[in-house]
Amino acid sequence: MNTELLNKVEKDYLKDVPNIKVGQTVTVHTYIIEGGKTRVQLFEGLVIAIKGTGAGKMITVRKHSHGVGVERIFPLHSPNIKKWEIVKEEKVRRSKLYYMRERVGKAAARLRKGKAQ
Repeated sequence: MNTELLNKVEKDYLKDVPNIKVGQTVTVHTYIIEGGKTRVQLFEGLVIAIKGTGAGKMITVRKHSHGVGVERIFPLHSPNIKKWEIVKEEKVRRSKLYYMRERVGKAAARLRKGKAQ
């Protein structure tokens, strides 16, 4: 396929988002529609994976809620996302942090400590 043509078409759908990297703790403000009402729901967690490019870029965010690990995959340029906030940034040496699925509590925090990038 012609990448120049794809870039021209995608340009209209791209949003201005912060430079999100793996290892950062982010807060995602998402629009939720319940019945006829719309509200904003927050989801704060660790970015463990980034996949795709352009308008199809997806980010996997993981958090622990009441002792259960919860992961959500967010399209980076979705119109259902109000805004992204970077809460904390940790230095990591992997592009995918899937090993964090087995870590809970102090073990998870200890692995993430270090100097920011």
